[in-house]
Amino acid sequence: MLGLVPPLPQQPQRSPFSGHMVVCGDDALARRLAVELRYVYGERVTLVLPPGRDARAPELPLTGRGLASALFGRMSSAMARNGGSGGADSLGDDTNAGVDPVRILAAAEPSDEAFEEAGVASAAALALVYDDDERNIRAALTARRLNPRLRLVIRLYNRKLGQHLETLLDQAAAVAAPGLDRAALDASTTVLSDADTAAPALAATVLTGSSKVIQAEGLLLRAAERTPPGGGQIADPGLCTLALLSSTTHDPAGTEGSDSSGDEGPRLLPDERQVAAATGRGTVVLEAVSQAGPPGPPPRMGGRGAPLGQVFSRRLRWSALGVGLAVLGLAIASTITTGDDPLHATYLTLLDLFAMGDPAIGDKTARQIIQILSGVAGLMLLPLLVAGVLEAFGSLRTASSLRRPPRGLSGHVVLLGLGKIGTRVLVRLRELGIPVVCVEEDPDARGIPVARRLHVPVVLGDVTQEGVLEAAKIQRSRALLALTSVDTTNLEAALYARSVKPDLRVALRLYDDEFATAVYRTLRTAHPQAVTRSRSVSHLAAPAFAVAMMGRQILGAIPVERKVMLFAAVEVAGHRQLEGHTVEQAFRAGAWRVLALDATPPGDRRPDLAAPTTATPDHPSGLVWDLHPGYVLRPEDRVVIAATRRGLAELLRGRLRVAPGA
Repeated sequence: MLGLVPPLPQQPQRSPFSGHMVVCGDDALARRLAVELRYVYGERVTLVLPPGRDARAPELPLTGRGLASALFGRMSSAMARNGGSGGADSLGDDTNAGVDPVRILAAAEPSDEAFEEAGVASAAALALVYDDDERNIRAALTARRLNPRLRLVIRLYNRKLGQHLETLLDQAAAVAAPGLDRAALDASTTVLSDADTAAPALAATVLTGSSKVIQAEGLLLRAAERTPPGGGQIADPGLCTLALLSSTTHDPAGTEGSDSSGDEGPRLLPDERQVAAATGRGTVVLEAVSQAGPPGPPPRMGGRGAPLGQVFSRRLRWSALGVGLAVLGLAIASTITTGDDPLHATYLTLLDLFAMGDPAIGDKTARQIIQILSGVAGLMLLPLLVAGVLEAFGSLRTASSLRRPPRGLSGHVVLLGLGKIGTRVLVRLRELGIPVVCVEEDPDARGIPVARRLHVPVVLGDVTQEGVLEAAKIQRSRALLALTSVDTTNLEAALYARSVKPDLRVALRLYDDEFATAVYRTLRTAHPQAVTRSRSVSHLAAPAFAVAMMGRQILGAIPVERKVMLFAAVEVAGHRQLEGHTVEQAFRAGAWRVLALDATPPGDRRPDLAAPTTATPDHPSGLVWDLHPGYVLRPEDRVVIAATRRGLAELLRGRLRVAPGA
């Protein structure tokens, strides 16, 4: 079953590029990725989605094809409003000269037949973004067999498995296609996680100052959101101004900017003239570049037993001390009164204390008195000792159970949802040392074992039911992160939390841009003094997957309201917009900006600048950040750029692209 979506307005002739691109998935990420490739990169795309509940029934709004078609239609309309040449055509109209519409193919499984119909054998790249890791792995093995030169981008939650799978598929490509060069082989398989991509941005929304951190070559780039300066004051631009926030951001009735916000929306990578003219707007600036420092110990993710402080509780320690003092005192008394050896006296005292000694019949009176006192002391102390031991056993039994929020807890973050996204955000927040209380309805959710190992309090229950958020101490929390997969659940939780604490900082995971805009406006109007943020995981993750489809990798992405700014490492060679130009000339307002130069010799460069590393005196970072505006970019240079989605797409389109192995 094929569906057609509105074609793009007439585009300039593109460079020749063998094959189209195929996206297979079953959720929002697949639809977002198809939008990114089609409307930002201008690629021909086939989108493979599961069929609707009944293929013979009319299209329902909640089916995969219905959501995809609606999303494509809104994106086409937004392009027309933003100055595209020509408007959006009706659904299925493919009369626009030379431009193919997106194909939507319905297939229950990514089988050989589905891949054949989607044209995987002649495709340039395939993205497998199903929510199930096992299905993605099976599909990747099948696709590699059908097309050894195919560029694969795979969505996997399991990091370690992803590393092994990437190596395996690259080796399979090298064996099946010996002619692949090293660069093509490096880009032939990329394993990404939408949870890992989105987690840092989601975690940053609960931090004061809204700082975002990108890591590159052992350095940390921190972008900070700054409020507009007062009258007569000049905003501090930091190292450079990355973005201007919406003109309505600080208006209680204003909207959070997105791709369809127009002139009122945020402006990414403005020039000096735009920054000077944008009075009253907040900014996002590159605040600092610092050494990442040596990697710290990983968070405590293991440990099956309870801490010693829980096993040997205070009550047990006091009971043991009481027994020890009683034995010592009675043994000394026995030694003094009977003249017995101290060790033998201690032995007899222990026997008496635990009612295991024979009666002191015929012994001295002092010995008989001490035996009676030992028995009485045993009767008094043994219940305390037994109670302490039972408490220790209880601690061992409950060490693997979920903790409840402790009394007096305050200043924490309430995290709703422990699925893939919520689990990654939980780990990120604990790495930052932020106290967290989780709320989850499903006791078998993916993140429950992680919360247990991290000793994070968890409230089990439906967040929409009365008393659940109160159990999470929402009234004393610093922020609410609503990250369930249901928009209405996140909204209901946010509204109820605001009714309990009006100034609570709230960040919601919302998929639909129009719904997010309406929610943002309503919450800002009702609570103008509180911070409200809405984030879409698929919107944050899709650019990374799209760039990987083009054979590149990004260092990171930061949200600017409902837009996304990308940081990427780019080879200057072949990019006519960069090669031979100065840093100042290469700057394109609203598209890209050169931030740093990788001065490492080409032969020693690491392919992935985002991989964790530590700069040392023997191995310093090769990135040079204080570039002179007059520095001329050479073909052998590699630079770090900040770019918009469309700007990065233009850079990649401007270079002569070759399919892997061609």
